[in-house]
Amino acid sequence: MENKSRRPNIILLNVDQWRADGLGFAGHPVIETPHLDRMFMSGVNFTQAYASVPSCIAARASMFTGLSQRSHGRVGYRDAVPWNYKHTIPSLLAGAGYHTQAVGKMHVYPARNLIGFHNVVLHDGYLHQERKNARDLSLSDDYLPWLRERKGQSADYLDTGIGCNGYVVRPWIYEDMLHPTAWVTTQSIDFLRRWDTSKPFFLFASYHRPHPPLDPPESYLRMYEGKPLPELPMGNWCGSYTNPFHAIDSPLPQDPAQRDRARRAYYAQMTFIDHQINRITHALWTYGCLENTCIIFCSDHGDMLYDHGLLYKGKPYDSSARIPLLIRFPDEWGMKKKTMIDAPVELRDILPTICDIAGVEIPSRLEGSSILPFCRGEKPSWREYIHGEHEFSMMSNQWITDGRRKYIWYSQTGAEQFFDIEKDPCELNDLCISSQPDLRLWRERLIKELDGREEGYVKDGKLVVGRQPLNTLKESGLDIAAANWQAEVFSNSEGSVFK
Repeated sequence: MENKSRRPNIILLNVDQWRADGLGFAGHPVIETPHLDRMFMSGVNFTQAYASVPSCIAARASMFTGLSQRSHGRVGYRDAVPWNYKHTIPSLLAGAGYHTQAVGKMHVYPARNLIGFHNVVLHDGYLHQERKNARDLSLSDDYLPWLRERKGQSADYLDTGIGCNGYVVRPWIYEDMLHPTAWVTTQSIDFLRRWDTSKPFFLFASYHRPHPPLDPPESYLRMYEGKPLPELPMGNWCGSYTNPFHAIDSPLPQDPAQRDRARRAYYAQMTFIDHQINRITHALWTYGCLENTCIIFCSDHGDMLYDHGLLYKGKPYDSSARIPLLIRFPDEWGMKKKTMIDAPVELRDILPTICDIAGVEIPSRLEGSSILPFCRGEKPSWREYIHGEHEFSMMSNQWITDGRRKYIWYSQTGAEQFFDIEKDPCELNDLCISSQPDLRLWRERLIKELDGREEGYVKDGKLVVGRQPLNTLKESGLDIAAANWQAEVFSNSEGSVFK
């Protein structure tokens, strides 16, 4: 299956809720990722890559559009807001002659919105909205009918008996190859089998895991049984913040044994995905296109996973907001190999980077930038810092980081934190009191980012505490009125849910 065009093929491997430290080559003492470790031998890893709004929909908006959150308008979690962006990665590549395909999680609205892909084979996960409205789930999911063809019409994604946002563990009850993770791989390989070889391809292979449910195949869970786990970081500020109540189907166990089991299951999900990625790279080799394919591996955000007593995403700390970003290049390109780069990059940089790889003109007015110059060993002029945030009820947060230091402001309480993450990567020591001169500089940077925002966070050049946080910005042009699901998903209620 030789590609008649020498323009590179591109695969974007996206995983949901995968922490930046969850890689063997990055030094994690327990997690086994041998195939990603091997990919790093031919590639570059960005150690200070972030999701500026660390939850599913907003992170994908940054990734697909190349825009900051102020421009794409998603500054928290809110489902059912239409996606109507002028430029996306697939629309630009399709317009340039690429054959484009997505497999797995999209988390756009409407669910079948192609956002520029020629085709999408879809599995977004639990599908709260569709289940709540008693819709035919096959209209917005391709995995479930596929599973039912093999296990009967009563089979469901829920058959393990655990919820999609909790930290209870149950091994997958069906065969490994029927797991959603394996399904994404199988469908991706099927695309590689039948892609139009007169064109280069762009494949977006999007895994719902290691996001809960924590349901890895039993053999993968056994890999981590008995392994000593790294000590959980507990900062000198722990106890200041708590996890809000969650949906009734997704408990957050605090018992030490259950907590450790959740961590092991999360690691097992990662290793399972690592092995599935090897299936894809082996298929590329089999079909003769591996050496003309650039592979990008990243996540949409991380998971606190009990660090500092906290869970899931939406938090300003590195466990939640920092992501893996690994690029493997064909050997003939002469790019850096086995290289760690510490520039502060963000999901919005992926679109211009992919355009740069493909030789496609990068649209004007994007706020992301190509990171390829770093991979060539250059030292491009680069941004000073990244502004991040998340609407999260009383834990709504704003933050600024350059990858070495981080300033955090909780907009509802006025609480501030300041970390020297270069010396204190686990964010154990809040330096807010002892670093007042530095704190003023970083506070001014945040004021500059928030000045003029519709929430009214800044008045007379100062931060204003207690303004109503928003999860979507009208000033961005989002059609918020079209949303048909009005749940405040991060509210303190047992009915609150997010994917």
